Amino acid sequence: MNSDVFPAVAAEAAERLAAYWRALAAAELPVVPPGAPGTTLKALPETAPEQGEELTEILNDTWSTIVPQLVHWQHPGFLGYYPTNNSPASVLAELVTAGLGVQGMMWSTSPAATELEQRVCDWLALALALPEHFTHASGHGGGVIQDSASSAVLVALVAALNRASDGRWRQHGTEGRHRVYCTDQANSCVPKAARVAGVGEPVLVPTLHGTLTMDPVALAQRIDADRAAGLVPAAVVATVGTTSTCAIDPIHEIGPVCRERGTWLHVDAAYAGSAALCPELRCGHDGLEHADSYAVNAHKWMRTGTPCDVLWVADRHALTDAMSAAPSYLRNRATDSGTVVDFKDWQIPLGRPMRALKLWYVLRAHGLEGLRTVIRHDVRLAELLAELVENEPGFHLVAHALGLVVFRRSSDEQTHELAARLADEPGLLCTPTTVDGRPALRAAVGSPYADEAGIRRAWGVIRAHAHAAC
Repeated sequence: MNSDVFPAVAAEAAERLAAYWRALAAAELPVVPPGAPGTTLKALPETAPEQGEELTEILNDTWSTIVPQLVHWQHPGFLGYYPTNNSPASVLAELVTAGLGVQGMMWSTSPAATELEQRVCDWLALALALPEHFTHASGHGGGVIQDSASSAVLVALVAALNRASDGRWRQHGTEGRHRVYCTDQANSCVPKAARVAGVGEPVLVPTLHGTLTMDPVALAQRIDADRAAGLVPAAVVATVGTTSTCAIDPIHEIGPVCRERGTWLHVDAAYAGSAALCPELRCGHDGLEHADSYAVNAHKWMRTGTPCDVLWVADRHALTDAMSAAPSYLRNRATDSGTVVDFKDWQIPLGRPMRALKLWYVLRAHGLEGLRTVIRHDVRLAELLAELVENEPGFHLVAHALGLVVFRRSSDEQTHELAARLADEPGLLCTPTTVDGRPALRAAVGSPYADEAGIRRAWGVIRAHAHAAC
């Protein structure tokens, strides 16, 4: 099984990755690949090989066929979406995790994997200054690593529906009576999760004028009206760091509304949650004591490779009551004792890899202060970009929060034209959005190789395309 040659080929792969990272840091590669749709398909055989091939040959093909047609998310010119960054510590942990091949669905199938995840989730909860009841050590709640914020919100909604129906949801479904609430600024994963959970489209709560944040008064009125109509307000999904503008819903006002009405509150802090590692950037934390669940993507801003979303719940039994399945072939003495955590009951799939090892490596390799330095560095670069936008005639700063800068040109037509020109720019990637019904462009700082020179270079590219379009 190629085990004899593995060390040498793995060393070669590490050398190639190190060279790739150096090329990214020097901006020697384009952000966006040059090939048209179908380029990679044409380069790949239509059938799998009958005989095995050498690992060295496969590695060579990776760099000649696959890498040139990738969008390079770690590139300093990648300012699109939100960052999905990485680090050597995370990559090393991925290698070790894959090599160990653990199936960590239950404590009994890998005790160390389970207990490492419990401890690492508690470490991060404390570092983010989350309420104590979100920790495993409290004996009440705890954290679990999901693959994404999408899975986190789906799991939270399932728990909320189960609680709102006193468990009847599992037998009878929602019967069209249960409601989930969010704003139109919530990530697309929220309506998708509501559909998968059987609720249908969520109820859209109005936002406050000028802030694009959830209106707590409107939320209370809508929940009360739905309950009076015989409906069941099951869950509210609030966002700390919306995708379009990094708006932060007022948890300190939304939380009491939900608590007084017995409605589950899930806080999606996929992007902005990482910033809470820095005490001065804990925007949106007020009121978290009222939240039933909270999730942050460590793979966005903590130098941890995707996938790594951490979901915390205040009441672990509310989650496991909804998610648990225990056929005879999964029964074991440890589970029956009730003294261990089985993470299969904290997620949708049964199987799960050893999810915590890479977060453990990253936290130890960087230290909390190292991660704080990363976040503060990116925030300063975003401040520089926002200043450049504000000082440039013909540009308007739409929003600026943490590492995100949203801007537009003087007219919608000019903004559309700039977006179209940037879409064909190989050295830079921004993503479009709509704010208050008008087009805008988003630039999210987060590459491990981002620096002031790179930000000024990116702004030069944007300015050049804007002037060329005039």
